[in-house]
Amino acid sequence: MADVNRGNRPLSPHLQVYRLPLGAITSIMNRITGVGMTLAAVLIVWWFAAGAFSAEYFAFVDGLLTSWIGNLVLFGSLWALWYHMLNSIRHLIWDTGRMMDVEIVEKTSYLVLGASVVLTIVSVIIIVI
Repeated sequence: MADVNRGNRPLSPHLQVYRLPLGAITSIMNRITGVGMTLAAVLIVWWFAAGAFSAEYFAFVDGLLTSWIGNLVLFGSLWALWYHMLNSIRHLIWDTGRMMDVEIVEKTSYLVLGASVVLTIVSVIIIVI
């Protein structure tokens, strides 16, 4: 029989109404940073390959990657590397069934975010000095 109360039922939550928990956001960001690191690896391979082709082509690619936008992309890639590594360690711990309480997931989410920023800044300082 047809459902006559179809209009009286509540709508299911969607992204405009539902706020994703921090654990879900960090898990999604782990996937995004994985893809971003792949694109950054392509840029680095392009830089190496340009050096193998000719000095002029290498100067062109090197100029792109050492420009302000290239440095910004490489800085973001470095952050993605640290974030992906730290969050992947957290996922490996979760695979053992540990640290799955909501409070601990929330705390480790903030820990991963903060530690990735700190490690990125420390790495840049070490590279620059």
